[in-house]
Amino acid sequence: MNATNEAFHCISIQNSGTLFLRIMMIIEVIVGLPLNIIALVIFCAGMKLWKPHTLFLFNLVIADLLVLISVPFRFDTQFRGEYWRFGKVWCNINLFMLAANRSASIAFMTVVALDRYFKVVHPHHRISHITLTQSGWLAGLIWISVVAFRIPLMTIKLLQKGSHEGQNFSWCRSFNAYNVTPLAIKVHYVAFTAEFFLPWFLLLFCSAQIAYSLHKRRMDKQKKVQKAILVVGVISLVFTFCFMPSIVTGLAGMYIRVFHPKDCKLYNHTTHLFMNCIGFTYLSSTLDPVIYCFSSTIFRDALKSCISRLGFKNFRAANSSDSSP
Repeated sequence: MNATNEAFHCISIQNSGTLFLRIMMIIEVIVGLPLNIIALVIFCAGMKLWKPHTLFLFNLVIADLLVLISVPFRFDTQFRGEYWRFGKVWCNINLFMLAANRSASIAFMTVVALDRYFKVVHPHHRISHITLTQSGWLAGLIWISVVAFRIPLMTIKLLQKGSHEGQNFSWCRSFNAYNVTPLAIKVHYVAFTAEFFLPWFLLLFCSAQIAYSLHKRRMDKQKKVQKAILVVGVISLVFTFCFMPSIVTGLAGMYIRVFHPKDCKLYNHTTHLFMNCIGFTYLSSTLDPVIYCFSSTIFRDALKSCISRLGFKNFRAANSSDSSP
């Protein structure tokens, strides 16, 4: 194989994408992008009262939008048989944006769940009374952290170009299989894995503690309390459904490469599954608007207000046109 980066011998240049992945990407952009733009407009124009959890949700919208803006480039690559045609600089930028904003999305989903946990289980704790300014500093710290962990992706060449068995290839992947894995990629692997397991255990802990605490106080039948349980449950479900498949298949691929390096058929099959499961991570940005509606009464009220104002304007416009000669 003639390539700019020396790659693991098992890698096949066959298209690792599928029709399923392409359809998922189309749905995610067509559905997720408008929903998140609407959510952003509601936060910016329709939100009269801001609280810490609404600020965290606003940052979640920003992260999701940046992910979905990057997805069309991945779709174009999949449509061309995973052939990247946008150059090496944009390859690094695209993968950096996907990774950093995936991390930010996970972080803010976790913070929203933790905020609900403290308000329900520890209502008198100082964290339950965090101010809007303090939540702003926390959001800024989260962005700085996720960007810092992903900066290494901008320091190495991620685009692989070459030919194999008469076929040209141009890969833009952050999970290329190197014979000698660069430090930047190792940091990326660790961050990719850790940012799933740590928040996942926190979400499960929050869900269990909220349910147990409310049941112990015999409050689990109240409508408001049931909503608190539902919020954390929805976040946990979206998180698990969207992020676990890529983690499981990614770790399986690493295991096969280390312990069964000669089993190229199994390794390429697992890599194929992993690339398809990456599509589920983008799906979280499409499903997150559901979290906004479930977790924030302020957001729902703002949404209803915007809809009612729009409906009233349309009603007035219709009456005006009917009454005109």
